[in-house]
Amino acid sequence: MAGNVNHDYHILEPDIWPLIGSLSAVTFTSGLVLNMHPDTFGTSGSIVMWAGLAGLIATFFMWFKNIVTEAEQGDHTPVVQLHMRYGMILFIASEVMFFVGWFWSFFDFALFPAPLSVTDAGTAAQATANAFLTDNTASGGDLVPQGMEVLDAFSLPLLNTLILLCSGTTVTWAHHALIHGDRDGLKQGLIATIALGVLFSGIQAYEYSIAPFNFGQNTYSSAFYMATGFHGFHVLIGTIFLAVCLFRVYKGHFTPRQHFGFEAAAWYWHFVDVVWLFLFVAIYVWGGWGAPVH
Repeated sequence: MAGNVNHDYHILEPDIWPLIGSLSAVTFTSGLVLNMHPDTFGTSGSIVMWAGLAGLIATFFMWFKNIVTEAEQGDHTPVVQLHMRYGMILFIASEVMFFVGWFWSFFDFALFPAPLSVTDAGTAAQATANAFLTDNTASGGDLVPQGMEVLDAFSLPLLNTLILLCSGTTVTWAHHALIHGDRDGLKQGLIATIALGVLFSGIQAYEYSIAPFNFGQNTYSSAFYMATGFHGFHVLIGTIFLAVCLFRVYKGHFTPRQHFGFEAAAWYWHFVDVVWLFLFVAIYVWGGWGAPVH
């Protein structure tokens, strides 16, 4: 009979949200660029940027809402779920390469320190670059200039490491509870994981407030804030991801056989945990080794 579905794939209905999302992304990035030139564009850059961001948030909400509806209608067959898992794996792989870039720059600064080549003498950029160069090479080109204090790796960073390791345990507890039909255990595990994520972010914010160096002070400070800051942003995104899953649990979503949304959130959270372990060892412990601690 015409119109009957005789395959395991889900053919999507026409939807306006991909187009809205694309236009919102262009609007948002354009607003960011305009915001960098306030003398020319005034406040119009902020207006464009916030309009684009509002469009992106609306797209996220509505598009994900449609995906949840499709799952509830049974459109996510085992084949569709498998391909969604492939998509999440590729996304996490792209995130891994994102952090590889920051680790690459950090180890390049640390293992192969070299003087900067600056031209156009007499300009403000020249003066700024010379100050940067002097600060960064005060100890013969070492990553951490002589006399510069760093954060004690075995204080707040170690505490945050333990917090993230515990959160990996609680999200695994929630996952196993879901598989075995324990809804109370699922809720408790998710609540504990979200609370630990919020605690991690709070401690990191406090750590930044007491850090003895500023962003852009030298290559170490720049690499430190870029790598740990982007990781902190990923923790924030992961916490929101898990909070949405908790909301869906209270709405009666997820079954032991169909719970890709939660599984994707758990994978993402474990990825965030592993990245932090590398950051802790490389930047906090090895990067600050031998420097005076704050």
